[in-house]
Amino acid sequence: MSMQTTMQAATRGRWAIAGIFLANGFLTGSWAPQIPVFLTRLDITKFTLGLLILLFGVGAVMAMTWCGHLISRHGSRTVTRLFGICGSFGLLIVALAPNVPLAAIAMLIFGGSIGGMDVAMNSNAVVVERRLSRAIMSSSHGFWSLGGFAGGALGGYSIQNYGYLPHAIAVTAIAFAVIAFAIRYLVAEDEPQAVEHQKFTLPRHTAVYLVGLMALLTMISEGAVLDWAALFLHQELGADLAVAGLAYAAFSGVMALMRFLGDGVRNRFGAVATLRGSALVAAAGMLVAGLSPSPYLAIAAFAFCGFGIANMVPILFSAGGNQEGMPSGTGMSVVTTMGYSGILVAPSAIGFVAEHSSFGPIFIALSGLLVIVLLMAGLAHRAEFAPEAVPAE
Repeated sequence: MSMQTTMQAATRGRWAIAGIFLANGFLTGSWAPQIPVFLTRLDITKFTLGLLILLFGVGAVMAMTWCGHLISRHGSRTVTRLFGICGSFGLLIVALAPNVPLAAIAMLIFGGSIGGMDVAMNSNAVVVERRLSRAIMSSSHGFWSLGGFAGGALGGYSIQNYGYLPHAIAVTAIAFAVIAFAIRYLVAEDEPQAVEHQKFTLPRHTAVYLVGLMALLTMISEGAVLDWAALFLHQELGADLAVAGLAYAAFSGVMALMRFLGDGVRNRFGAVATLRGSALVAAAGMLVAGLSPSPYLAIAAFAFCGFGIANMVPILFSAGGNQEGMPSGTGMSVVTTMGYSGILVAPSAIGFVAEHSSFGPIFIALSGLLVIVLLMAGLAHRAEFAPEAVPAE
């Protein structure tokens, strides 16, 4: 295969994996407006709803844990295709569940398919990065954010005017169409990464767990803004609900924009320098938010924090997928599982602390976690790029 043909295939693969990220974000974002209907339709308490949502997280982490093993045996393209097609039906399965036991099973399946798809698509993005010898991870996550915004923004209107089930059917059809088209052009690894009968084992490389710890600390901060920023502004800074809602909107909007710009920054300055600068900006934003006496200053600080956090996770995912001496899927599985565990565990822990304290000190403490990532940034050197050798014709 000539270099020109290889680069053309890699370019198509780059846009194909962007479509997969977009569809994954669209499915996830479309679930949020379904939650109020889910609560009333099954006639359950908020506690029961919380347990069902937890099952989504459990399914995601279970799939993430095993996905690296599947990728090492079958390649990221095959596993992305599998979880992508399955994931497109996840929301519809949940919408069709008539009672709590079946809803619990549906949430496990939905979470597992989205979680497995997440690891596989990030692993395939690493393959594309190697083939192109440049970063595409940040903009891929930008497409995820764009899909999530579209799913959340259109979902409420669709459900209110057409009903929850037609909405779920429409989301499924759109996601399936995008995924079915995109998977035709995904890039494959050049050769199998593991022997057929390799058993599932956890990697023994300490470095990948340290990168996973960095992802955990980063995503704890991201999850804290998602779940608690609005309540912080409303209860402690006296903002009304409309203003309080701007906290996460500013954070996520700036984060999505920076993810589309982040690859250019990373390609110019390198992964480690970009991660250090991003962590410094994020820590400063979180610190100012925690100390802020004004809701508008806090909103600006959270936006500044989103400016920093935007490219931290994509860089850490690239570093996880490029660990020396292990398949990309295995490293990606460890880092994504540890990272997303922060979003799953942190909200309840922060809520418990906030009941006995206030949110201000919590956000100040989170800025300290981001400083730790800053100090560990050198461990992300595996996300730097060198040209990949092109196979001879």
